[in-house]
Amino acid sequence: MAARTKTTAKPRPAYRCTECGNQLPKWVGRCPECNAWGTVEEYGAVPIRTTAAGPVSAPARPIAQVDGQVATARSTGVPELDRVLGGGIVPGAVVLLAGEPGVGKSTLLLDVAAKAAGAQHRTLYVTGEESAGQVRLRADRINALSEHLYLAAESDLGAVLGHIEAVSPGLLILDSVQTIASAELDGAPGGPAQVREVAGALIRASKDRGMATLLVGHVTKDGQIAGPRLLEHLVDVVLSFEGDRHARLRIIRGIKNRYGATDEVGCFELHDEGITGLADPSGLFLTRRDKPVPGTCLTVTLEGRRPLVAEVQALMVDSQIPSPRRTTSGLESPRIAMILAVVERHGGVKLGKQDIYTATVGGVKLTEPSADLAIALAVASSSSDTPLPSNLVAIGEVGLAGEVRRVTGVQRRLAEAHRLGFTHALVPPDPGKVPAGMTVVEVADIGEALRAIPGRRRAAAKPRGEAPSTRRGASEAPRETPPAPRAGRRETPVAAYPEELMEGWEPVDSDELR
Repeated sequence: MAARTKTTAKPRPAYRCTECGNQLPKWVGRCPECNAWGTVEEYGAVPIRTTAAGPVSAPARPIAQVDGQVATARSTGVPELDRVLGGGIVPGAVVLLAGEPGVGKSTLLLDVAAKAAGAQHRTLYVTGEESAGQVRLRADRINALSEHLYLAAESDLGAVLGHIEAVSPGLLILDSVQTIASAELDGAPGGPAQVREVAGALIRASKDRGMATLLVGHVTKDGQIAGPRLLEHLVDVVLSFEGDRHARLRIIRGIKNRYGATDEVGCFELHDEGITGLADPSGLFLTRRDKPVPGTCLTVTLEGRRPLVAEVQALMVDSQIPSPRRTTSGLESPRIAMILAVVERHGGVKLGKQDIYTATVGGVKLTEPSADLAIALAVASSSSDTPLPSNLVAIGEVGLAGEVRRVTGVQRRLAEAHRLGFTHALVPPDPGKVPAGMTVVEVADIGEALRAIPGRRRAAAKPRGEAPSTRRGASEAPRETPPAPRAGRRETPVAAYPEELMEGWEPVDSDELR
């Protein structure tokens, strides 16, 4: 009987992308990781890997016997950041904070590093973008000095891990993950392969030591986090640091959080002395005036679960060009175009020959539809050149048919407006329980809401010794019989007509209204 010969399989060639280092079993024209064309080249054989069962680090236990106290969140010393994190940072957690250049990421994290440092919890701040002297100058400016805060300027992953061994910190801050590279991999710092290796090594060190880690991430021109999408999957928490560089307001928004909710936001104010948290940021979005002016209206928006009172403004002027301008700042242009069409069609306000400018105050961006009603009132107020009451807020979504729709969290919004001293509100039907002492007017459509503007209601009145007013868009709204209140509806007084909002308030000279 002939002896059986053992044949060995011929090793298969392997391919690798020269741009990002991604390994592929076969050649393709476009790398699926970095989407680069013509960068996949053959480099050798794919090693055959088999994993056998090995020793375990700790035996598996029933989940009820696992000690949960070791994962208790610890405060960072910055209440607004703790709010977004869900009460603080958990030992062993890895947090990725991404934002545009100059938004204040390094300033905020240096302040966190100084406040979180203590005798039992050292903090290690590693910078790969600046020198140690530059960071010290910023620390002097924002008063972020602590004897338990250690500083290192490194760009090599091995050196960073060496500092972790030497200091044994309870909190590691790395600024930024795109500037650190491993000598064992090819490619420049910030490449997908390098970012994966650096993030993986730091995550392993954090989990093994119970060390909390804050990573700073760069963003692309589109506002997305730079590097492979795998980075966001590996970390425990992803935070987005937003803000206009020309405004003082900065907002931290949770995108992913394994230890808490993602509907919380933290508000900060950036100034010359550093960055401070804002427990009550509504004042940044309001303009303080002695008298109300036309074209402004207040609304209450929800940033996560936090209600914020914001001001929207509108300005209308006669256009000097065939195609009137429609300019927005802090508001979505398609949404503004829709609201203008509804105001003109269902509100009777002529806008065709006018340049219209709409904006928000304080650099806040309003994207939710609850600001639709306030925008419509601001446009109509500017059209009739009549100011709205300074104690009025408007909340509601405007539909294409002119109806005013309900929005989420009306009671929470009204409570915030009442806390800040506002006494009247225009809301969609059935707002629920409202704060005691606040007058709420339910408006079902845009026409009913626009009758709250005194100029549109009183334009037909004849002032003493003058002809009737000829303000654009003026009309006399007929007063109908007030509907009978439903029993058990609410305990708070509700105005029967929007006109009752104007009782006791004189927006113009009293002789003109007689």
